[in-house]
Amino acid sequence: MGISRRRFLTSVGKAGGYGALYTTMMGMGLLAAPRAYAGAPKLGLAGGKGASVAILGAGVAGLVAAYELRKAGYTVTVLEARDRPGGRAWSVRSGTKIVQTDRPDQVVDWAEGRNAYFNAGPARIPQWHHAILGYCQELGVPLEVMVNANRSAKLDFGGQVVSERQAVNDTRGAFTELLAKAVDKGALDQELTGVDKQKLLGYLSAYGDLSKNTYAGSTRAGFLASPGGYDHPPKGGPPLRMADMMKSQFWGASLIFEEIIDMQATMLQPVGGMDRISYALYEAVKPAVKFEAVVRELRKTSKGVKIVYADKAGAQTLEADYCICTIPLPVLAKIPSDFAPRVKQAIAAAEYHHGTKVAWESRRFWEQDDFQYGGLGWTDEANELVWYPSGGIGEKTGILVGAYSIGFSGPDAPPKYAAMSFDERFAVSRRVIEKFHPGHGKELTKPFTVSWKQTPFSEGVAVGWKEEQRATDYAELCKPDGAFYFAGEHMSYINAWQEGAALSAHEALKLIQARVSAG
Repeated sequence: MGISRRRFLTSVGKAGGYGALYTTMMGMGLLAAPRAYAGAPKLGLAGGKGASVAILGAGVAGLVAAYELRKAGYTVTVLEARDRPGGRAWSVRSGTKIVQTDRPDQVVDWAEGRNAYFNAGPARIPQWHHAILGYCQELGVPLEVMVNANRSAKLDFGGQVVSERQAVNDTRGAFTELLAKAVDKGALDQELTGVDKQKLLGYLSAYGDLSKNTYAGSTRAGFLASPGGYDHPPKGGPPLRMADMMKSQFWGASLIFEEIIDMQATMLQPVGGMDRISYALYEAVKPAVKFEAVVRELRKTSKGVKIVYADKAGAQTLEADYCICTIPLPVLAKIPSDFAPRVKQAIAAAEYHHGTKVAWESRRFWEQDDFQYGGLGWTDEANELVWYPSGGIGEKTGILVGAYSIGFSGPDAPPKYAAMSFDERFAVSRRVIEKFHPGHGKELTKPFTVSWKQTPFSEGVAVGWKEEQRATDYAELCKPDGAFYFAGEHMSYINAWQEGAALSAHEALKLIQARVSAG
């Protein structure tokens, strides 16, 4: 009996989580591979012809649209419901008030410092995200290396904690042993000549650190006895058993994480927090932005659009020739509008992912005592990740992200973790960090937590378009509805990334420019 593509992908997701599903979909050609970036659309200095554009949302998509439109001579007004730019690209620092729906407010009281921040939203930039990196260059946003993979970090599954170095190398050794034995027994004789067979066996021996086609452990996986002076040679420990490794839900994600196109081992981050990009864009368009302006109605007019919104002064109205709407779809679905019925249906059909983070202030014991610098630690508990800071190495204290529950291990952990009380989230996070760094869990202080689903005006990490929706609901929103155009990470094939938001804005700009040029 055959299996449908959807059932197959569902099974992969349940077994290996986000990482395995993403890699499988890339291999099947279901996700767009990265392509060369041609730069922002060339609108021309006189491209606006006096046209006015209302932009809803001062996240990355809205700010990019405003930045490019103002350069082209358009009249732009940006309405933002929050009291800050960036949208979901949000960095938390001392004094930040964290508001969560149906949860107590939190006010951050960490020590001041350039590296005393917590990226409550996006926290890394792949090197192939040329649009967002281009804006960093253009606006002078300084970047630094973000360590996304570290073989010294820990992997926790079934209560067993090992280094990622051991898990990766013991898995590689076990697989190469199986392949080497199959080759040696003639299983690939139809594919290999005698010379090729010997070359492959030689490569497998080096690749997996085999001895006579057998993997018995390797110093690549770490030292049972570290090398030292005089009579202290290195000694490797016994390898993990294949049966133990296969129990790990993170086998598919953590051990191939940096092979995912968006997840290189070395990534980038703005110095001082991810929101530095949004603030740089905001400074360039500041006169056009109105904060704490909550959209109440979206209406079509004979000349364009009418936006009814509320600010501190009360009800307000904004009319414009065009509108670029970047409001997250779960929020947009609740706003009365004149959208076409099919457009409303597409907006309502979008499902957004859960995502929850926890961050602690602490002495940097992971560096000072355990000599681990950056990277991710993986666990099969509901908090899923421990994320070590890449900035501020060598400082006495730092901000340790003790949870990033977004579905790497499968679909169950994120809603489970999001539903926990703050204290329950903190307890799970502290317990996992204690497993990774015995004796240091008690050093964790002043925890704070953010869940995207519980964050007003966000209501989720990112859209999760199903394969069939790309040709239906998604395609519907790629077209303008009257003078309304849609942008945001949900209007791209790079969902959950700032790159997708920026590129979607460019697409909306090109559509508006074509309409203005046509007269």
